[in-house]
Parts: sequence; structure tokens; C-alpha cells
Amino acid sequence: MALARARRNESGFNYWPGFVDALSTLVLSIVFLLSVFLVVQFFLSQEVTGKDKALEQLNAKIAELNDLLSLEKLGQLNLTDQLSQVRAGLVSAEAERDRIKGLYDGLAGAGSDAAGRATELNKALDSEKQVSSRALAQIEILNQQISALRRQLAALEEALDASEKRDKESQGRIADLGQRLNVALAQRVQELSRYRSEFFGRLRAILGNRPDIRIVGDRFVFQSEVFFDTGQALLLPEGRAELDKLATALIDLDKQIPSEIAWVLRVDGHTDVRPINSPQFKSNWDLSSARAISVVQYLVSLGVPAQRLVAAGFAEFQPLDTAATEDAYKRNRRIELKLTER
Repeated sequence: MALARARRNESGFNYWPGFVDALSTLVLSIVFLLSVFLVVQFFLSQEVTGKDKALEQLNAKIAELNDLLSLEKLGQLNLTDQLSQVRAGLVSAEAERDRIKGLYDGLAGAGSDAAGRATELNKALDSEKQVSSRALAQIEILNQQISALRRQLAALEEALDASEKRDKESQGRIADLGQRLNVALAQRVQELSRYRSEFFGRLRAILGNRPDIRIVGDRFVFQSEVFFDTGQALLLPEGRAELDKLATALIDLDKQIPSEIAWVLRVDGHTDVRPINSPQFKSNWDLSSARAISVVQYLVSLGVPAQRLVAAGFAEFQPLDTAATEDAYKRNRRIELKLTER
């Protein structure tokens, strides 16, 4: 390493790696923010979907009540028409009765020859009276039915008003729930960020100021040579020593963070761009994944909860430096630790 530093000093100070680090930090920060935004949108969409279903059921009930109200109103119109017809018949019957009575009065003085005719007229008058009585009874029944329909209409209108009021209250509760959910998610993100800062601060103090261990944005970056020999995924003794320190910090962190915060430590394996094809590893995918798994398995053996760990292999497809130099290859061979949400 001293020889490499001497060579860099001879060739002049290279600003390019620092620029790439800054740019990578910016890109990863944007990706993280987008991920948080997508998670928030997912939970909101789930919550709003459930409320939309409840609103659909409520709207269906309102539509059913409206249909019933329309039927009741139609029935009331039919009964009103029947009542009008009966009343018209009653008026006609009364007019006929008066006509017959007039004839009877005119024939009363016509003598005994008109007696038979008078008897027939009396019978006709009695018959008309019976018809009139039945018509009055039917009118009374129709009036009772109309009163009942009016009471039903009033009840339906009251139910409809209550449904509309509940709908407005539901809309208000949905809006309030969405606002509270946004606040809760923002608080969770802030709380996890605080624990991440404390965790990284403690790791920085534990691991010390080493050139092969760096903090890039929200990640700890270890050069692969800290843990593994070239082309291998078996942890070296000095790498195990560093992971022992990391495990202690993780176990303490798991005790501090509330259980409702779903956090994980993601272990990412990266290789340089040069392909590998050995009996053990057929590609850089295999090598980077195997290295990440080795780190995770060792942390689990030290007592770190397995549900708090994630292993991921990125092969050569997330480089920090795209130059075709030994220094760039070395920077790209790395293990990254990122504290994030599950």
C-alpha cells in the first residue's frame, strides 16, 4: 500500500475518484428518497383502496334507497289517481241520486198510477246510496294508504339524509387518516435516520480511521481485501475481527430500536469488472453473492438476529470508479453495509 501511495503521489493528485464518490452519494440519496416515497405511496394506496371499497358499498346502499323511494313515490301517484277516480264516481252517483229524487218528488202527486213507478225509483235511490257508502269507505281506505305512504317516504328521506351525513363523515375520516399516516411514516423515517446516525457514529469510533474502511453517504464501505483473499469468499481472521466489532454494535442497536420499526442491515457484495471463472465461482454474480452471504452468516453466528440481515450480490454492475486501472478495480471490490427499512 505504501508503494501504491508513492505511485499516486508521483502521478499527481487525482480528483476524479472524489468526484465519482460525491456523484454516487447523490444518486444513492435520490434512490433512497424515491424508495421511501414509493413505500409511503404503497401504504397510502392500500389504505385508500380499503376506504374506496367501503364508499362503494355505501353508494350502493344509497342507490338502493333511492330506487325504493322512487317506487314508493310512484305507488303514491297511482293511489292518488285511484282516489280521484273514486271521488269523480261519487260526484256522479250523487248527481244521479239528486236527479232520481227530483223525479220522485215530481211523481208523488201523480196518483195511484204512479205508485209502482215510485217504488222502483225508491229502490234505485237505495241502490245509489249503497254505492255511495261503498265509495266513501273506499275513499277512507285510500286516505289511510296515502298517509302510510307519506310516513314511509318521510322515513326514507330521513334514512337518505343520514346516509349522506355518514358519507361526508367517512370522507372526513379518510382524509384525516391519510394525514395521520403521512405524519406517522415521516416520524418513522426520521426515527430510523436518527438510529442510523448513532449506529454509524459508533461504528466510526469502533473501527477507527482506516483507509480501507470509508463512509459513503448512508453506507459503510469496506474494501474486499479486509475480509477476503482475491477470488475467494472465505473470511480472513482480520476480517472476522472487524465483524466482531460490528456485531457488538448491531446487537446493542437491536435493543435500542423499537420493535415496530422494520429495520435491516443490508450487506452488499461488489466485484470489479474483470470476469472470474473458477471451479468454485462461475461468474462475478456468484462471487459477490457468496461474499455477502459469508458476512451475514458470520454475523448470525455472533448473535445478530437473522431477520435483521440481508445479503445481496451486485457483481461488477455498480462500480464506484469506471476507470480501467488497478486503483479503480480495488475501489470497486468492496463490501457495503447499509442500515435501511425492510
